[in-house]
Amino acid sequence: MRAIIFVATMAFVSAVSPSAVGAAGSLLAPGAKLEKLAGDFEFTEGPSADKAGNVFFTDQPNDRIVRWDAASGSFTDWLKPAGRANGTYFDRAGNLLACADEKNELWSISPDKKVTVLLKDFGGKPLNGPNDLWIRPDGALYFTDPLYKRPYWKRDPAMQQPGQYVYFLPKDHSTPRAVATDLTQPNGIIGTPDGKILYVADIGAGKTYAYDIQADGGLKNKRLFCELGSDGMTLDTEGNVYLTGKGVSVFDSTGKKLEQIDVPEGWTANVTFGGKDGNLLFVTASKSVYAVKLRVKGAQ
Repeated sequence: MRAIIFVATMAFVSAVSPSAVGAAGSLLAPGAKLEKLAGDFEFTEGPSADKAGNVFFTDQPNDRIVRWDAASGSFTDWLKPAGRANGTYFDRAGNLLACADEKNELWSISPDKKVTVLLKDFGGKPLNGPNDLWIRPDGALYFTDPLYKRPYWKRDPAMQQPGQYVYFLPKDHSTPRAVATDLTQPNGIIGTPDGKILYVADIGAGKTYAYDIQADGGLKNKRLFCELGSDGMTLDTEGNVYLTGKGVSVFDSTGKKLEQIDVPEGWTANVTFGGKDGNLLFVTASKSVYAVKLRVKGAQ
């Protein structure tokens, strides 16, 4: 497997705008600035951190999952080809679950890189294109299934399902079901560590909603969280929600905007917490990846 190595220490490439510099009342660590860790990707997405704080993210056009080492700051190809993976999330056993967009599947990738297909269709028809997922504490999961037509698809590129839905898959991965069917184009998704609240970004409508999670996987009490959609999402230990698109926009649990972290790229696709201390906000943005230290840690 070809490896890519970038020099990546936390003092290097580029500082960012004043809005991304820690100040009194800011979520950023004192004096922290957003730093560019590496570039020369095609489109970065789907970052997830393992227990050691190493971050795995996707470079979908190049069909690979890349690993950032929290200790050395180096980047290496971890899996290639990678099913055109998009959103990812680690389960408690250390498997990396991925929205494998090439054949519209959900994958579980073991630490030794063995791939298990968890789901490949719904109702006998292909999914539109699994995009992002979140695993709740008991091992069940939710994923979004918007339609983004891909040039590498060999299938009919038209809508395969009746709509663009949010799905629930029980922990035994047996029978999926649609649990949110009234959104325009669901994309980013994240849930609280206690498994009680699910946030879903309707990027097509430019809104993010919160739901109460039911034991059977159902969602109730849909309510508007904020008037902003998102590509990817994450949470911190204070319950703040991080949305992406034009930089990173941070909201408290009531939907009040707290902070804007500008990112010097055309599009910020996703975000997660990583690093050995769990307080490094890792940002995937177009052809590059960035990071900034915060005074809070990731909730997941």
